[in-house]
Amino acid sequence: MLKYLILIGSGGFLGSIARFGLQWFMTRHTTMTFPLGTFLVNISGCFLIGILWGLTDKPLHLSKSWRFFLATGFCGGFTTFSSFSLENMALLRHGEYFQFFLYSTLSLFLGLLAVYAGFILVRGLSSK
Repeated sequence: MLKYLILIGSGGFLGSIARFGLQWFMTRHTTMTFPLGTFLVNISGCFLIGILWGLTDKPLHLSKSWRFFLATGFCGGFTTFSSFSLENMALLRHGEYFQFFLYSTLSLFLGLLAVYAGFILVRGLSSK
């Protein structure tokens, strides 16, 4: 178990650095108000986790250690949007259309609501 925790932590460390680097690069080299760095992180993370998913199918095989390091660690540190997208693909593949719709919709709207609620909470506390 300790081995997998170290692999996940190491991958997450590298994924977080890669996310910061890509976002930093994009903000330095573009003048857009569109959050292009985060957008590219999310899309490339989804592409990478799709590749890793494909590598777990036979005859190609990705060992459990590599899956923990790359999928859970690196992709998790790089973007959790990739995990969200992979889980949605699994729901679709299994014909769980209602669960897909529920998970996607609730994640988007409740996520936005939670960000706003946290902002309002802190704003209210800081004005006292």
